[in-house]
Amino acid sequence: MNERDALPAGFVRFNHNGIEVVCAEYVADATRRALDAGTLHRYAETHPTARPLTGRGIAYAATLPNDIERVVVRHNHHGGMFASITNDLFRRPTRAPHELATSERLRRSGVATPTMLGYAIYPAALGFCRVDVMSREVSDSFDLSAILMDDDRSFHVDAWDATKQLVVSLNEIGAVHRDLNVKNVLLRHAPHGGLEAFVLDVDRVEFVAVGPAASEANRSRLLRSAMKWKTERGAPITDGELNALDASLKES
Repeated sequence: MNERDALPAGFVRFNHNGIEVVCAEYVADATRRALDAGTLHRYAETHPTARPLTGRGIAYAATLPNDIERVVVRHNHHGGMFASITNDLFRRPTRAPHELATSERLRRSGVATPTMLGYAIYPAALGFCRVDVMSREVSDSFDLSAILMDDDRSFHVDAWDATKQLVVSLNEIGAVHRDLNVKNVLLRHAPHGGLEAFVLDVDRVEFVAVGPAASEANRSRLLRSAMKWKTERGAPITDGELNALDASLKES
């Protein structure tokens, strides 16, 4: 049985007005009601409590019907050189089943990532389809890039510490994130003080052998992204910060 057919425990699959849906069972009724808006993304975008989240396209945080859960809905788009051609059209089974399976595997392994609650696949012309992905909102959160644009260096230290712990947790299970950048690290204040980090866009995660190659792949991608924000975006990141992060990741 492949990941397209196998569902994690507690998830259900159903069809709603021609839309294929996979979601956590406890949000199934609320998801059906949300889809009366046409798509999950449309529901979130037009909800009175909607909060836009910028990234690749726009995601929205909103509350599902009956206040059952606060979620983030992301409409999937292609990246890379052909993004302007393929845009948001995918061939089935799409990357959503892989993302759900990966999210569950990461969380079982102790890697912090927002809980994925499901996805909806909408039919399009010529056998293509479009996809919305729904995750539980991490409240009061902000991505690493926002912190790195702040002049408060003490905040930078806490952010790098939390990010290092996140990367180490990925390395320990051989999880290589092919797009580990400062926009894909989500942070929030931890109850015990400091910050805690969550990894985003886990459809770009691959599981390989645990070892130096996996660790180096994650380290180099993250540092390359941070350097890009320093040189191209003017983020006030010091060379000392980057050198310290580099050294600590090599030692871990």
